[in-house]
Amino acid sequence: MKRNSFKIYLSSFLLVFVFAACTDLEIEETDSFISSGFEGFQNADEALTGLYQSVWGQLGDQANTYALREVTTDALLVPTRGADWGDNGRWRKLHQHEWGLEETDIITPFQQWTQNQLVASQIIDARSNPSAETAAAARFLRAFSMWMTLDFYGQVPYRDTEAPSTELPTTLSGQAAVDFIVADLDAAIAALPTIGAGSGDDLKFASKASARFLKAKVLLNKHVYLNQLAGGGGSPDAGDMAEVISLVDAITAESFALQDGYFDIFKADSDSETIWWAETAIGNRIFNTLHYNSLTEGGGGWNGFSTLSEYYDLFEGDSESNTVDLDETALDGQEERRGGVPPSGLPFTGRPGTVDEDGFETGSNVGNGFLIGQQYTLSGAQLEDRQGNPLEFSRGFVDDSGAASLINNSERTGIRVIKYNPRFGAFAQHSIQFRYADAFLMKAEAIQNSGGDATAMINELRVLRNAAPLGSVTSQDILDERGRELFTEGWRRNDMIRFGQFLRTWEFKSATESGNTQRLLFPIPLPQLLANPNLVQNPGY
Repeated sequence: MKRNSFKIYLSSFLLVFVFAACTDLEIEETDSFISSGFEGFQNADEALTGLYQSVWGQLGDQANTYALREVTTDALLVPTRGADWGDNGRWRKLHQHEWGLEETDIITPFQQWTQNQLVASQIIDARSNPSAETAAAARFLRAFSMWMTLDFYGQVPYRDTEAPSTELPTTLSGQAAVDFIVADLDAAIAALPTIGAGSGDDLKFASKASARFLKAKVLLNKHVYLNQLAGGGGSPDAGDMAEVISLVDAITAESFALQDGYFDIFKADSDSETIWWAETAIGNRIFNTLHYNSLTEGGGGWNGFSTLSEYYDLFEGDSESNTVDLDETALDGQEERRGGVPPSGLPFTGRPGTVDEDGFETGSNVGNGFLIGQQYTLSGAQLEDRQGNPLEFSRGFVDDSGAASLINNSERTGIRVIKYNPRFGAFAQHSIQFRYADAFLMKAEAIQNSGGDATAMINELRVLRNAAPLGSVTSQDILDERGRELFTEGWRRNDMIRFGQFLRTWEFKSATESGNTQRLLFPIPLPQLLANPNLVQNPGY
């Protein structure tokens, strides 16, 4: 493990280390564990602020929730490079679908999201005397936390805060879980404020638009949640699809819209697409992928997260080269979303958010999107790895003998993926969670699921992103478009399951795991099962 990354998830490791022990379990309170003595928060608003901060921090982590959402798919993998990123196979097991019962990245999210849910319930409790808007925000965060738990584990422990402390939490799954989440969101939509596009700091808090977005996401996946414990299957309900369309239309009516200039969306300033963002550092999305020598800021990159060549090939452009001019003009026929590698850094001109480094914008040599081939310094010299080799990021992952492998990789293997450019602040606290383009694509999918034709909508987005329009659109085209538009935004696992692609084969997935319906859900952590007999271990574990 690179020393830079160690400090970021050391605290998470210490938190869950006790789970692996045989005795002396000391486990923080979650919905699966009995609590007593709650008489209401003295200040519900302060409790809500703390809950927001917990949720934001968990969403900003590169491990745990983010790892489950992206590293378990064809979009991201973390090869071992020498001694770096070995971590006892932690990352490889997720990508290869070989995880077991003791993975920290599976144990920790269950604890975090159920604990968030309990805190939200306590804020909503009448004894905490919350205002109507505070209670509505807590309902949104409770719905979000319960949805995360349902999506990952298929079961949601729920504790009534007014029940006796000796009473075990009930367990919600399938229709009951969806109904509870939707009821919370309906209550939130009714009482939350309208916060329209371009509202800056206000958009880090819950709004009618963010609650509508989450409800649309739940309904779009509802048929998945109704069949999770049975190994998948099911079809979208026409009524649910009609409501998804209506919810997205209501978001559009609040002035949210697709924005031209794809990578500008991910700056910390206002745009027309951001519906909800988390006040958490974006550094984990920058440093985890870049080489140690890619930039000087923050002590350099951590040289880990990369993408598969098959994911990169979803985008238009030269398969072996992805370069741009200094003004970001594409030089290899690539669509805008694939980004590209510039020949040097940009001269410093005082643009908002940029920092001067020897006359250049610091970090501006990195580029956007997918980084492949030779990388360059700010002054335009060829970057080298630590052994003095040209720093050329390759499509494949090979060991010292040249064989395809996820271990014994060099520092140069793998296409790197970056969405938040360090030139505008590698330590900015602005991580987008809900975005209008996602809502737009959800509506297109709902139209297609209802027997309509989403071709015009998909082409509207593609033309805006400088991609060639399609003659017609299939379900596969919609999944691929979501992959192109939303890469590294945390939706790939959810999308692949909904489109029936999560169990297919991809590079480095274990051959025995292809088609294994067990992997549609993660296991319930053992301490949670011991504490709450109402939870039942998921099939296959």
